[in-house]
Amino acid sequence: MAHLIIFNKPFGVICQFSPHEEHQSLKDYIDAKGFYPAGRLDTDSEGLLLLTDDGRLQARIAEPKFKLEKTYWAQVEGEPNQAKLDVLRKGMDLGDFTAKPAKVRVMEAEETALLWPRNPPIRVRKTVPDFWLEVKISEGKNRQVRRMTAKAGYPCLRLVRVAVGRINLFDENLDLGAWKFSDRLP
Repeated sequence: MAHLIIFNKPFGVICQFSPHEEHQSLKDYIDAKGFYPAGRLDTDSEGLLLLTDDGRLQARIAEPKFKLEKTYWAQVEGEPNQAKLDVLRKGMDLGDFTAKPAKVRVMEAEETALLWPRNPPIRVRKTVPDFWLEVKISEGKNRQVRRMTAKAGYPCLRLVRVAVGRINLFDENLDLGAWKFSDRLP
């Protein structure tokens, strides 16, 4: 039987168990032998990371061919603009692959009140506004959401994965840096 760990990954943590010269690793947070990340989150991204001890489950979560939807909250520079948002909704050529269309919506300020403060804080420019987007994709290629928002004209300031399939970080009541075993499958 497959086992799953749900982890709320902080900013600056690298998605590997082996020690790293510059960053904390999963080993600094998770004490469970035989578990491996099912997909990755960049070191400068935060939020939901799933780990499993089962190779098939790991593939089902991480491999784009299984089309498991992942939900991200992206704090981006700029102001909402329908034409730019439509660029994200239509998919785009990112050079090494063509991203499929994303489900995108502008978030209300109250929605992000669930988020913890980032450490270190993002850079804020007084002359450049920012806002939050919810972006849902089913691919999860390297830095995909950041690359997509940048290409649409919205540089990403902060990126938090909040859901993978049916598992939502806020339903799990996990503090930043906390983890737990789960019987739920995404």
